[in-house]
Amino acid sequence: MKKNLAEKIMAVCAAALMTCSLAGCGSVAGAGASAAAASAPAATAASAAASAAPAAASAAATAASAASAVSGSVTASGSSALLPLAQAAAEEFMKSSPDCTVAVNGGGSGTGLQQVSEGSVDIGDSDVFAEDKLDASAASSLTDHEVCTITMAPVVNSSLGVTSLTTDQLVSIFTGKTTNWKDVGGPDKQIMLVTRPSSSGTRALFKKWALNGQEEASNSALETDDSGTLLQTVQDNDGAIGYVALSYLVNAQNIQAVAIDGVAPTLENTNNGTYKVWGYEHMYTKGAGSDAAQAFISFITGEQFSAQLESMGYGVTSKLSDTAVASHRN
Repeated sequence: MKKNLAEKIMAVCAAALMTCSLAGCGSVAGAGASAAAASAPAATAASAAASAAPAAASAAATAASAASAVSGSVTASGSSALLPLAQAAAEEFMKSSPDCTVAVNGGGSGTGLQQVSEGSVDIGDSDVFAEDKLDASAASSLTDHEVCTITMAPVVNSSLGVTSLTTDQLVSIFTGKTTNWKDVGGPDKQIMLVTRPSSSGTRALFKKWALNGQEEASNSALETDDSGTLLQTVQDNDGAIGYVALSYLVNAQNIQAVAIDGVAPTLENTNNGTYKVWGYEHMYTKGAGSDAAQAFISFITGEQFSAQLESMGYGVTSKLSDTAVASHRN
């Protein structure tokens, strides 16, 4: 009897192991559930055959762990504002899923949305809604995943001495009407605009919420959608002004984030609705997206990684006040 019982236990556990090993990237949850269900009878019988159960439980646990890893590849491009977060998430995700590779690039929200719409990347990262950059037909084929919020801040060289501007002053500066800092309370120094290309989602967001919808002046000589390059330009020129996401200011040196109408660009002020220059960060997929892309997005928005969001300068959407949410819904 004891011999027959032990043989039955081992047969059940072997079946569980085989079920888990056949599970693929698209059936992670199913494989885990199958392993748990198969090992339950073995756990019950183990009380009668202690010598067989420990080995069987260990094998089942190993198989379940292997089944939980995602395989395949994910490519993403787009928003430079979301790039630091996407890169950090990719690095952490690949540690837990070594059989899945994630490649993330910038290029601007418009580029990311166009590429995911065409199918050349799995995920299009964007600071704005797809319909703001694509025609209705292309936008309707995409699925929006809001992963966090992003706050944008005007930035100047810290030696300039300008710490706050009114909305009217900001509009006048970025539309090219005000060209000297002395006219807005600063020193007698020429204003140097560092601008972003028309494909930039950061530019679209800043235009809508900081410039009251007015188009910023063009400065092709100093136009970039690389936020790191923009910051370096402001650091190197004491009369320069541009704008970046808070995520780029976490460790920035010689940079002053400028308050608007006396309200500082902080996550706290974004969440309570007093600072208005922010938006949702989107990861768009074509349709539902691949299993690997879905797993990567779930990882970013999951509990394991969310603790890193605020430390990197991004906002957790659940912390937005009703006032903040209402002000930014189309």
